Parts: sequence; structure tokens; C-alpha cells
Amino acid sequence: MTLAGDAKPIPAPAAARHGASGVDQPGGGGLADGGRTCRGGAVMEARTILLPIAHLVSALRARMKGPGGYYNSGNALGLIVGLAIQIATAPVGLHEGSSVTMAVIEYFAGSHGTVALTLTTLVFFWGGEAYHRAWARPDAPDPALNRLGDFLSGLGAIGLGIALLLLGDPLLAATSGLLHALGKFGSTFHRPGTPIPMWPAAWPDPFRSAVLASRLPAMLATTVALGRALPEVWSGGSFAALPMPLTLLGCYLLWTKADLLLFGVGTKAIRQISTC
Repeated sequence: MTLAGDAKPIPAPAAARHGASGVDQPGGGGLADGGRTCRGGAVMEARTILLPIAHLVSALRARMKGPGGYYNSGNALGLIVGLAIQIATAPVGLHEGSSVTMAVIEYFAGSHGTVALTLTTLVFFWGGEAYHRAWARPDAPDPALNRLGDFLSGLGAIGLGIALLLLGDPLLAATSGLLHALGKFGSTFHRPGTPIPMWPAAWPDPFRSAVLASRLPAMLATTVALGRALPEVWSGGSFAALPMPLTLLGCYLLWTKADLLLFGVGTKAIRQISTC
């Protein structure tokens, strides 16, 4: 029998072979195997988490390959933030759920103008998807699908003009609606490279330029609204006046990026412009 005081410490290599308890284990390497198992489990768990994220990032990159992704990103941003603000500012009654429901109904179909705006948004989403499919092909952009995107965007611009007119904004109805529609329909029926009477060939495409110009009044109005809201917030006012103008400016930047990508479609300048 060996006394406790007589026990000698097991050397490190032997301890590794015997395991944590010092008892001999079949095959040895209990601690090392346990460490490898833990690390392997952590790696598998990390892969399980990161793989869907990687797929999502890859899908988003594919979506943002052409103008369709930028158009629909702006559409989704404006729709989601606008709805969130509508719900957040809804009066809370006895039944909070019914208050939210009423806010959603009011946002999408509260008046003739909002109904027109809702239908217009759906058409714009459809047009953005047509652009995306046109630019997702190896020989991008597909001319027929690209023209379909132009045509649907033109229809959406007419609906936008009607909605803005019903909502009491005739100036934006004429610019964001009529001018935008003229530019999109012009791009639909004009074949790239075909001379346009009284328009120098060296100048940018007049129809794409009209679409780009149609955004300027709305961007200016939004900037003015933001400029008016900032001093109020700075002096202690509510932050509720800031989200919508900031969101709209973000939407206009995304839409403008998409507009710029469409310059030069059907010409040799497309690759140069599309990297702007």
C-alpha cells in the first residue's frame, strides 16, 4: 500500500496519455481528443451560423448587379420606413392591435391618393424586377427585358403623377410624374444609336437625362424639409420629423444610382458608366 505522501507526480506526457483523471484510457490522448472535439463542434456551429449569412450576402450582391436592385432597394426602404412611421405615430386607443391595423389600412388605402400610390409602388417593384432579370444574364443587359423595365417604370410614373395630384402636389406631379414618364417611355421606344433630331450625338441620352432631372425637384423639396426639421430637433423638438426626409434622401440616392447605370445601354460606354 502506498501512502498519499509517497505518491509521485505523473509526468506531463503520461498525464496526457492517462487523461484528466490519471486513469489509463484506451488509445490514450483523452484531453487532446476532447479539445479537438470541442474545437470541431465550435467550427461546425460557426459554419452553421455563417453559411446562411454568406448565402444572403451573395444573393444581395447578385440583386445589386444592375439597376433593378437599386430601384427596388429604394422602393422597399421608402415603403418599410413609411409604414413604420405611420404605425409609430398612430393614436393608441383602447385596443392597441386595432390601432395598428387601422394605421396599416390608412397607409395603403386611406384615400384615393394613397390607393394610387400603393398601386404605383407595386408597378415600380415589377419594373425593378424586370430590370434585375435583364441585367442578371451573362449577356447583360437583355434589350427586351430592359425595355420592359422602362415601360413599367413609365406606367408607374403616370400613377405617381396621379397620386401626387390627388395628394395636392401638382409641381411634383408634373416633374416626378410626367417628366419621369416621358423619359421612361422615350427609352422604351427609342433604339440606342438612332439619331434624335436636333440633339447632338455627343450629348447624354435625352430620355435618360429626363428621368434623372425628374428627381431634382423632389430631392430639393426633401432637402428643404430636412433643413427645416434640423433646427427644431436641435432646439429640443421631437426627432419624429427627421426619419422620413432622411429616408427619402436615401431612396433618391439609390434611384439615382440606378438611373446612372442605365446611361449608355446599347452603346460601348455602358461598362464605363456602370462602374460609377
